[in-house]
Amino acid sequence: MLKITPYLGILVIIVSIAGLWFPLLGYFLLLVFATLLITSISRGRWFCGNLCPRGSFNDFWVGKITQGKKIPKILRSYWVRIPIFMLMMGFMAYRLLNTHGLINQIGMVFVIMCLVTTSIALVAGTTFSPRTWCTFCPMGTVQNLIGGKKYQLQTDESKCINCNKCEKVCPMQLDVHTNGPKPDCIKCGRCITACPTKALSFKA
Repeated sequence: MLKITPYLGILVIIVSIAGLWFPLLGYFLLLVFATLLITSISRGRWFCGNLCPRGSFNDFWVGKITQGKKIPKILRSYWVRIPIFMLMMGFMAYRLLNTHGLINQIGMVFVIMCLVTTSIALVAGTTFSPRTWCTFCPMGTVQNLIGGKKYQLQTDESKCINCNKCEKVCPMQLDVHTNGPKPDCIKCGRCITACPTKALSFKA
């Protein structure tokens, strides 16, 4: 992860709370959307593990009060993720169409979306694991579909000693040390840091 990653979570609080009084803060989400879409083309879900304010909020805020349970596998299914994506995008589109183009009202739509999704992330994160929301996040799903096969984590099997330290630190609870597609890997690099034999690396 980047050095600034642990501090980005404060932006979620600012937009979700201060945005209720200053709706223009909601436009910050457009910058987030644009950035994650651009980076997903070559890096998949790299944004999620390095620049996502909610990801930072989940890791470093929700992580302090989580129960630390296994993330339910059903939440990783596209049968769950696609309907959630369509529901949220449809709701947002409906709200935007009813703003009549008013700048503050458009900003408030984004603020409310941020507040709602942050509340869901908080409940899911405290009930299970901090990154539970990230397994079915609509924007994470989009990045997965665009570039999920890019910048893959690779294991040098000649160096791997099956200590499972990589899996213990993986916030997405992935099967880290086995080679194969990991479209939901958020490229945070914690597994690489934890590996005692330097068996892990990212490949373009």
